[in-house]
Amino acid sequence: MAVDIKKLFSDTLPAGLAANTEDAKTIGAKYQMNITGEGEWFIDVSATGPSCVAGSEPADCTITISAEDFQKLMENPQANGMQLFFAGKLKVGGNPTLAMKLQKLFSYAG
Repeated sequence: MAVDIKKLFSDTLPAGLAANTEDAKTIGAKYQMNITGEGEWFIDVSATGPSCVAGSEPADCTITISAEDFQKLMENPQANGMQLFFAGKLKVGGNPTLAMKLQKLFSYAG
């Protein structure tokens, strides 16, 4: 089932982060999500967070991906994440080890 990307970042994920504030902070990072054709979002799951807001801010890890590939990533983060990364379709800037924590981050949107 396709994910409504704008709804995910404007409603679902912020609500999930608010409901799991202390656990979300354990991720300990700031992410910049750039989804081609959909928008840009800044996600703070550090000690100063959690929050998820539209826009672009300096982050520890920047993810750039197309909307189509983001759908694949959400369908199966473990299998498709590495496949998209090695195919050059999932670009990671900053600290690449933080990209491994995205699965936990998006679990709050479940």
